[in-house]
Amino acid sequence: MCFHHTIPCLAVAFALLASPALPQDARQNNDVDNHNATTSEARPSSKGEETTNPPRTEGDASTGILSLLPADSVTDHVLKIGTQELAYTATAGTLSLFGQDGARSAKIFYTAYVARNRQPGRPLTFVFNGGPGAASAYLHLGLVGPRILDFGPNGQDGTSPTLVDNPDSWLEFTDLVLIDPVGTGWSRGASDNVASNFYGVNQDAESIAKAVALYVNHNESMASPKYLLGESYGGFRAAKVASALKDGQGILVSGIIMLSPLIEGQLLFGASQYPLGAALQLPSLAAAEMERRNAFSPKAIREAEQFAMTDYLVTLAGPEPSGNKARDFYARISQLTGIPEAVVSRTRGFLADTYVKHSKGDEFEVVSPYDASFAVSDPYPESDADRSNDPILDGFTRAYGAAFASYARNELGFRTEMTYTLLAKDVNDRWEWGRRGPNGGTRAQASATGDIRDLLSVTPSFRVLVAQGYSDAITPYGISKYVIDHLPSSLAAGRVGLKLYRGGHMFYTRPSSRHDLTADARAFFSGQIGKVQGE
Repeated sequence: MCFHHTIPCLAVAFALLASPALPQDARQNNDVDNHNATTSEARPSSKGEETTNPPRTEGDASTGILSLLPADSVTDHVLKIGTQELAYTATAGTLSLFGQDGARSAKIFYTAYVARNRQPGRPLTFVFNGGPGAASAYLHLGLVGPRILDFGPNGQDGTSPTLVDNPDSWLEFTDLVLIDPVGTGWSRGASDNVASNFYGVNQDAESIAKAVALYVNHNESMASPKYLLGESYGGFRAAKVASALKDGQGILVSGIIMLSPLIEGQLLFGASQYPLGAALQLPSLAAAEMERRNAFSPKAIREAEQFAMTDYLVTLAGPEPSGNKARDFYARISQLTGIPEAVVSRTRGFLADTYVKHSKGDEFEVVSPYDASFAVSDPYPESDADRSNDPILDGFTRAYGAAFASYARNELGFRTEMTYTLLAKDVNDRWEWGRRGPNGGTRAQASATGDIRDLLSVTPSFRVLVAQGYSDAITPYGISKYVIDHLPSSLAAGRVGLKLYRGGHMFYTRPSSRHDLTADARAFFSGQIGKVQGE
């Protein structure tokens, strides 16, 4: 999961506060929960954990919000995948971060799944969502975990979802550690002021890298090939965390998987002003229209891509067309996207978010940017502006939060009265996109391309898989394709792949797309990057 409601809600957080020291040291809270799930056997913590806790000070774990977090819970389970049974150990717990003054600054909640018959060389994958401000429940119960949330026969009913065994769980081929960054899920700073020190690109990456290093060291996992999986801003985060692990923790990861990622802010946030940004958005809107008409085809997608990067791009970059040329141009765009020709003409072909109220040509429907093929009745049909909740983000996928809280309590034995924060708007609003100060930077300057290039250069075995939904209008796949196409072939050949699926930003909510992604991930982990190269 990514950006709150729509991308414009990702407010630029210009930093005006002084910069306290970032968390540098941490220890894991190693007490074993005595109240494990009644259906599972309690087990001792993994080897390598410390046996003592540091002194507690005011505002530390003994007081305030951190006191609501229980000790770690370790339980045993069995996952049925087809005719196979996979025994695994689950740990729901926290990792503690400390500041330079020795006081605990935050606790990071995580859930680890480790196969009990794991073989040497089995991968270990750290998973997080994006936002910034989104908890990991989306990927946890939507894609990789051993349990998955079923939204009913039509896949869109969040009123009575059920947890079932996940037939496509990645636990089949990799151990998993799902992490909630500070301010999300059950991860909290010692105070609100302390928590704000984690709300920024670099601070966030360093704190997640520290959490990864703590888990690796406490569980003797240094020899395991390590991977990172992140969705949306989490894809951007994966590249930043990989760099932070290398530079700050001395840990080299084997690869990253970026789902529906933010990679280049200047391309993502320029669709309403710059021809290239608009051209990279167009194929996703065309794919959405094909889905609405039940006319999706790879051939038609390729034709839309060709038009976007030729006639469309050149026309937008030139003077305003007129006469028959203008009519033909706007008619072609309208036919591709379903946006009324009058609207296309008024915006001179720059579509941006015009599709939200117009894609179906029906003023009484509103379209989700998270899947531009998905529409619901417009609650404000009298308004030209989009005032509605998002049909997907504020619709059925909201159920992930309560479902995970129930699952953690009843199956994993992690019992807390703290609210599980699925989406933290305050984190998003306070985010720092660059350095602190009046010239701090903006989301449009956010870039992970340099990190990817450097990681490919200095780590010869490092690989990248980018996975996207065709009809995602939040982070259009055209941007990822453009970035990958412009990586030096000496770095990217055979090591960087793009794979596309039916669906939107959270395309894995479609069972068929989730199944296909899992198959591609299995190939990626086995080193067969060539089998998942971009189409």
